[in-house]
Amino acid sequence: MLMSAAGDVVHALPLVTALKRYRPACTVSWILQPLPASMVRGHPSVDEIIEFDRSLGIRSFTDLRPRLRAHEFDLLIDLQVYFKAGIVTALADATVKLGFDRARARDLNWLFTNRKIPPRPIRHVQDQYLEFLEYLEVPYAPLEWNIGPWAGERAWQAEWISQFERPVAAVVIATSKPEKDWLPERWAAVCDALYTDYGLQPVLVGGRSARELDAERIIRQRASTPIRSELGSGLRKLISILDASALVLAPDTGPLHMAVAMNRPVISLLGYTNPKRTGPYRRFHDLMIDAYANDGENYVPTMENRPGRMPRITVDDVLSRVEVWRQRYSMLR
Repeated sequence: MLMSAAGDVVHALPLVTALKRYRPACTVSWILQPLPASMVRGHPSVDEIIEFDRSLGIRSFTDLRPRLRAHEFDLLIDLQVYFKAGIVTALADATVKLGFDRARARDLNWLFTNRKIPPRPIRHVQDQYLEFLEYLEVPYAPLEWNIGPWAGERAWQAEWISQFERPVAAVVIATSKPEKDWLPERWAAVCDALYTDYGLQPVLVGGRSARELDAERIIRQRASTPIRSELGSGLRKLISILDASALVLAPDTGPLHMAVAMNRPVISLLGYTNPKRTGPYRRFHDLMIDAYANDGENYVPTMENRPGRMPRITVDDVLSRVEVWRQRYSMLR
């Protein structure tokens, strides 16, 4: 069970694929909110999606209860540490309800599980999820996300990429939290440099929230080169776009981790969240911009957020990583 953000769902996929690889006959049901469900639906390791629409308030739990009661699960894995996840865990009929240790399970979530993984210090989210496989003695190497694009999506991807005369740079312009966003006017300057100095076509990607639409407007106003927008494409088409891109640029949000899962070079802009906990997992650290750390600080992974750090990232910081991309990764495709 992992109901929330797309990035966390990406981190959970190696757990799901490892379980299915280890026990092909098992049935994997995943409780998900509608948006991340749209990304996972059709995944070869997921047999069933049970949607949980948190926007319905208390009704979301009453609607979910009969659907859960129709199942008798052998194992429920609670990857979340919040009270709402605990309520869903309580509603499910499962022999084993496995969750985080008490220290890492916040909001009394630990009360709703009957088994817990051993206590450990906070680590990268991906590593914390893999601890569940270690507890279950399920081998997980090599890590497999299988996020796509899938066979039925390749035709759309080929048609989409054929529109461009130059390689695409996908630019993720906003996140779920304003504190994680970078300044739109600086994105505009980066887009100009991508087009003029690096021969790339900037393509804006993400959703169509008010903040994203406002950022899109500012970028278009400030940029002097052609900007293509694919805001609101949906997560499945976004995966095809990211996979077709020569370069991805993103703050800490779902598309960053999608790009890493597909091994697409990604410049990550991190300041609000701890990069050692939520940064790109074991890839492209030479393209990462760390505005979270204080000068000379050797910090450890924590859940501490540091507001006001994203403006520390300059246009030159980003373009210096674009130059690293050109030297090390631009010939990959």
